[in-house]
Amino acid sequence: MSLLFDKTKEVTKTLLPVVVLVLIICFTIVDVETDVILRFIVGSVLLLIGLTIFLWGVELAMNPIGEHMSREVATSKSPVKIAILSFLLGFLITVAEPDLLILGDQVEGASGGTLASAIIVYMVSIGVGVMISLGIFRLLKDKPLNKFMAITYGIIFALAILVSEEFLAIAFDASGATTGALTTPFVLALSLGLSNVKGGKGSEENSFGLVGIMSAGPILAVMLLSIISGQKNIQGDAGEYIFQEGVIGPMLEAIPHLFIESLIALLPISILFFIFNFTKFKIKKGEMGGIIKGLTFTLLGLVIFLTAVNSGFMDMGRILGMEIAKMNTWLLIGIGFALGLIVVLVEPAVHVLGEQIEEVTGGHIPVRLIRMTLSIGVGIAIALSMVRIVVPEVKLWYFLLPGFAIGILLSFKSNPIFVGIAYDAGGVASGPMTATFVLAFAQGAATSIETANVLVDGFGVIAMVAMAPVLSIMILGTIFQRKKVEYHQTSEDKSTKATSPVRRDDLYYDCLLVIVNRGFADNVVDLARQSGATGATIIHGRGTGDHQTVVLPIINIELQPEKEIVCLITETDISANVANNLLKDSWLEQEGEVAVFISPTVAMIKDLTLDNSFLED
Repeated sequence: MSLLFDKTKEVTKTLLPVVVLVLIICFTIVDVETDVILRFIVGSVLLLIGLTIFLWGVELAMNPIGEHMSREVATSKSPVKIAILSFLLGFLITVAEPDLLILGDQVEGASGGTLASAIIVYMVSIGVGVMISLGIFRLLKDKPLNKFMAITYGIIFALAILVSEEFLAIAFDASGATTGALTTPFVLALSLGLSNVKGGKGSEENSFGLVGIMSAGPILAVMLLSIISGQKNIQGDAGEYIFQEGVIGPMLEAIPHLFIESLIALLPISILFFIFNFTKFKIKKGEMGGIIKGLTFTLLGLVIFLTAVNSGFMDMGRILGMEIAKMNTWLLIGIGFALGLIVVLVEPAVHVLGEQIEEVTGGHIPVRLIRMTLSIGVGIAIALSMVRIVVPEVKLWYFLLPGFAIGILLSFKSNPIFVGIAYDAGGVASGPMTATFVLAFAQGAATSIETANVLVDGFGVIAMVAMAPVLSIMILGTIFQRKKVEYHQTSEDKSTKATSPVRRDDLYYDCLLVIVNRGFADNVVDLARQSGATGATIIHGRGTGDHQTVVLPIINIELQPEKEIVCLITETDISANVANNLLKDSWLEQEGEVAVFISPTVAMIKDLTLDNSFLED
């Protein structure tokens, strides 16, 4: 029950700011009908209950399923099996994503039925499956993420020339909608499981990035749908939006349809897991019982969540967008910025990513730093989306093209771990709240502005929200990478770090601990071998103590730099020579910031004569 309490607390803290902001606007700026306000309040309570149960179910079921399936993928020796299984995992989990189901319905409604919801959902899911497959091969083959994403977005930019503004907006919105409360925990668990099974010195970076890779799939899929079908412009009449009446009635009417939709969405991934468990995993009954319970809670929570969204949040978001756009365009932009500051902090997937960042980096990258950066970036993104609705000359690609292009360029300058975090953050920032309330808010505003087009300007806000974290986190990573290490003044000369080993008759070996910047450990091992050492152990970590810190400007947060520790056991007659040669190497000294520490040690051998004399002494 502690897990349920934690999820309730998490969702309450994240949902409450949005509810309070909306109610303040309703009671001070916009005159909203009483039944809409009551339905919004009831919907908020149901959203709290539904999202809590849903996340609880995901924790109990989807995370273990992701871990088991990741081991099956990572340990497979057949490239064909890896490709098929990873595609199925990506496809089936995306079909069940609630944010995508909501977006599909909104696209169908806005296009007057020209683009069916099912077509959007399945095409996007195919795109995700393909990119998950490619992303897993990249991880297993240790290919650089920055180059992979540069090639991927290069293809996207080339295809963008061939599609219309409507398809461009929907394509990028679909990218953000696929990384919601279901897919993100599952794919993060899959990514973490794969990197742990694979291991290696790049395992920290490999723990991130798969969500970002997955996000590119929907963009390519929707663009290819436009190109292959020959449909450049969406022809259809959205018609007048009909607001629901009453409080409880609309919710009760929606439940049967949403239950069937949710059940169909969750069945494929569940069946795939049960097949593999029957043939391969054969997990214990206790664990299987927990997974089945988790799947039940996931289904129940999903139904309640979708009911609350469709009956409470969507209407309120659209009404506020319409009324505020009629009142004052500057007010629209300002409220859009305020929504952005808050909405990214209420996304459950952001908390999932934050927890994994803390786990993988041992807490050396503060979650509050990531959340602060995301909040500011998304606030600016939604404000610019409102500008795009108000000013018809401002196009979506004016922001997306330079934003992603600069982010890709910075990925080659940024600290490596920030590259994966940035692409993942771009996906997780655009979750349930963005795909529901913010998108409805934008469409409502586009309806009221005469020069705006709902299909062109009403969509694209999720794309902006997805782009902002990529750019802002890359900037943060570049600052972190280039910020020079500040050394406190010390009277010690560097050469004193390698002290003469303590000489005792019974101590024949020294332990050398060599600390260098990330990526220089192999050079230390090579140079040590040339000096007479025979072997080494490489440990990856961060920081070297109080004498070294990285301070990020303005926000004044200290981060320890990434380090590698090389442990060498050498004979006492060569240890000083090894240490001196390492410290004299100018490249290791300047670029690797090498430091060497020597400690005498005892060789533990089967004959205990040496050990007994040591103990007696």
